[in-house]
Amino acid sequence: MLRFFLLLALVLSSIQADSKNQNIKDIYQESYSYENVQKYDEAIKTLAPLYKQYPKGYTLNLRLAWLSYLSKNYTDSIKYYEIASNTKPYALDPKTGLIKIYLDTYSFDKAEIIAYEVLKIDYYNYFANLYIIKALIAQEKYAIAQELTTKMLLIYPTNILFLEQLSLVYKHEKSPYLQKLYKDILILDPNNVLARSNLK
Repeated sequence: MLRFFLLLALVLSSIQADSKNQNIKDIYQESYSYENVQKYDEAIKTLAPLYKQYPKGYTLNLRLAWLSYLSKNYTDSIKYYEIASNTKPYALDPKTGLIKIYLDTYSFDKAEIIAYEVLKIDYYNYFANLYIIKALIAQEKYAIAQELTTKMLLIYPTNILFLEQLSLVYKHEKSPYLQKLYKDILILDPNNVLARSNLK
């Protein structure tokens, strides 16, 4: 008899867990539907009941941070990214999200600090390197920007975004290689606006 009740408890527990998981899945799906039609505030409201239950949930905070970023509510976005980052300190997604916000809000020094944190974990992280180069150029730290750009072009030699950053450094330095670089970019990307508008 005891065995029967234990088995029944396990079955009921499994049904409740399945029901709970389905509910979470439905809430996320609804938020994605709102995001797809750019109703970001509605997408955030949809997740509010989950946030009451799981205020430190990594995935949930990451999702709320992204939706807040899309709605240009940078203060909330930073808050959610920081909670996600504190929950999983080695996770790179929340840090990368923070860097992007700091670039968009012209807080280039903050973007640089967070990007270096990422590079300590992942030296060749694509986005952290790209974002830190942008932050360095914005602060006129061209020598360091060039070092990092050269590093990344060794492993991504035809990457347009890194080539564009190099062209910005070359332009500042009045490099004799600038026009050749524009031509190289146009071979890879014939409609590249930056190269086409600056090629002489």
